[in-house]
Amino acid sequence: MIKFYLKAKHWQLFLLMLGIPLFFEFLVILDIGIFNVFPIIMLLFIGVLFGWFWSIAIGLQKYVPQEIRMKVKKFKVFFFIPLIYMVFLTIYMSGIFSEIGINGFSKSGWIVAIILPLHLFSMFSIFYSIYFVARTLKTVELQRKVGFGDYVGEFFMIWFYFIGMWIIQPKVNKLYRNGNTTANKELK
Repeated sequence: MIKFYLKAKHWQLFLLMLGIPLFFEFLVILDIGIFNVFPIIMLLFIGVLFGWFWSIAIGLQKYVPQEIRMKVKKFKVFFFIPLIYMVFLTIYMSGIFSEIGINGFSKSGWIVAIILPLHLFSMFSIFYSIYFVARTLKTVELQRKVGFGDYVGEFFMIWFYFIGMWIIQPKVNKLYRNGNTTANKELK
């Protein structure tokens, strides 16, 4: 699956990330019901976005120079926290929304007390994942240790993925296709 994301064109990712959910939204317009389709839309979106993050961060690690050590285990922990949280939240919320007409929100007070800290920690974990993905990408591209100033552009392009994927994904394709820039220069 990692190779799929590393080889995929930007327009393919765009269609997977935004085209399929928009198709399901069209079904909502046809009065199929949002609460039947919402979990499917969210799970597809989460799967594609986080699959893209994972593929860049883990798939390009073999091109990171040996002398540069990246904390991949830390990334994996922070990667799976929001992924699991969002999957459970999506499933749970679809259950709540389907029961609103019957029970209302009378049981939701304790939910906020639990979800708010989890949500904030999940947001932190997502930002860490974006940071790690941007840093990995720039490290492989420059073949040296990088500072935040080197990859701040990639950070924001990954954060605003719907625009950034058009710029980031061609770089990923090139890095994956060519191996790494240093090895290619040495071969010439």
